[in-house]
Amino acid sequence: QVQLVESGGGLVQAGGSLRLSCAASALTFSSYAMGWFRQAPGKEREFVAAISWSGGTTDYAASVKGRFTISRDNAKNTVYLQMNWLKPEDTAVYYCAAARGYSSAMYYSTSQRYDYWGQGTQVTVSS
Repeated sequence: QVQLVESGGGLVQAGGSLRLSCAASALTFSSYAMGWFRQAPGKEREFVAAISWSGGTTDYAASVKGRFTISRDNAKNTVYLQMNWLKPEDTAVYYCAAARGYSSAMYYSTSQRYDYWGQGTQVTVSS
């Protein structure tokens, strides 16, 4: 059974940093693009970042570009989201997701492309 397990969330002050991790199991990790999405209270889930199967391409939402970095380690079946210069509006539950395929990261900016989802990790940024 495929599992995606996020970790690294928490409470941080505005301007601070967090690094999220997502460990995948029971899938051929290098055959999947990976993405991060987030959902704030009362809002719809939104795209944050995606990375292609090889890590060769990445894509970001405009709201996080220049502050967040997505990366992956295929040897560890893990995808990361480094979040710097956090803002209160970044507060949300962050989800990682896996999409089977070999397209560019830009193809994976919509949730419908994804096959598997994690349970989420809470990120709270205080002002």
